[in-house]
Amino acid sequence: MKLIYHLDRVLKEKKIKRTYLQQKLGLSSKTMAKFSKNESVSLNTIALLCNELGCNIEDLVEIGKNSSKFLASLIEEKEMNLKNGLYHEIQVLFAYNSNRIEGSKLTENETRYIYETNTIDGLKNTDDIIEVANHFTAFDYMLDTIFEPLSENLIKTFHLILKNGTSDSRKEWFNVGEYKARKNTVGGIDTSNPEDVHKDIIKLIQIYFSKKEKTVEDIIEFHYNFETIHPFQDGNGRVGRLIMFRECLKENICPFIIEDEYKMYYYRGLKEYKNLKGYLEDTCKSSQDKMKILIKKYE
Repeated sequence: MKLIYHLDRVLKEKKIKRTYLQQKLGLSSKTMAKFSKNESVSLNTIALLCNELGCNIEDLVEIGKNSSKFLASLIEEKEMNLKNGLYHEIQVLFAYNSNRIEGSKLTENETRYIYETNTIDGLKNTDDIIEVANHFTAFDYMLDTIFEPLSENLIKTFHLILKNGTSDSRKEWFNVGEYKARKNTVGGIDTSNPEDVHKDIIKLIQIYFSKKEKTVEDIIEFHYNFETIHPFQDGNGRVGRLIMFRECLKENICPFIIEDEYKMYYYRGLKEYKNLKGYLEDTCKSSQDKMKILIKKYE
C-alpha cells in the first residue's frame, strides 16, 4: 500500500510550523521525517495530528492511487465510535464467525449483545466471552496499525490480544503472544516444528513482500502457508483470518469474512490447497461477494 501524506499542505493552510506542531505533540524527529518520505506511521499518530490540526484523515493521508473508501469508512466510524454502522456490523459478524469456526458456542445475537452492551448477562462460557471481546479489540488494533507493514511483531500481537485473559493464557507452556513450544497439527497435516517457526514466518513474509502488486489470490496463498506453519499453540485460524482481512484492506481488495456455515468448505480448501487451489479460492471469493452486498447496504 503506497501512502502519500499531505502534512505540509495542511500546515501551510493552517499557517502552522512543523517545529511547533512537533514540539506541542511531543513527536520525534524520526516520526516527522516519515511524513516527508511517505513511510508508514501509526494510525494513532495520524489521529493525534488530525485532532490538533482540525482536519480529516483523508485530508492528511492518501492511500496511493487506489484509495479505499471502505477502509476510510471503517477508520472514520471507529474514531467516531459510531453505532449501527458498517464498522459496528463487521465487528459483530467477524468476531462471531471467526470464533464460531473455532468452536465458540456463542450465537450471533449473543455476540452482538456483548459488543453493544459490554455486558454478559446470562452467558456462561468464560473463554467464549473473553475471546469474542478480545476479537473486537484485535479488529481495532488491526485498523490502528493498518498503515504499518505486516511484520512478525504484528502477528504476535494479534495472538496476544486474542488469547489474553483466557484459560490458555494461564498455562505456562502455552506462550500467549509467542510461538508454540510444542508440536501441533491442523486437519491431520504436519506443521512447522517449534524451533523452525521463526525462520518459516520470516521467509513467508519475505516471499509475500516480493510481490509488488498483490492480488486476492496472493493473500489467500499467504493464509494457506501461514496455517500450514501453524505458529501458535492455538488461535492460528483467528490470527490468520484477521491478517487476510487486513491485507485485503491495505491492497484495496474487498475483504471477506468466512462464515461459520461454510467452515467445512473452508477446511476442505485448506486441506486440498496444495493440489487444488480452487476450493479455498472459491470459498473466499464467495465470501467476498457477500461482503460487497453488505458494503452496498451502507453506501
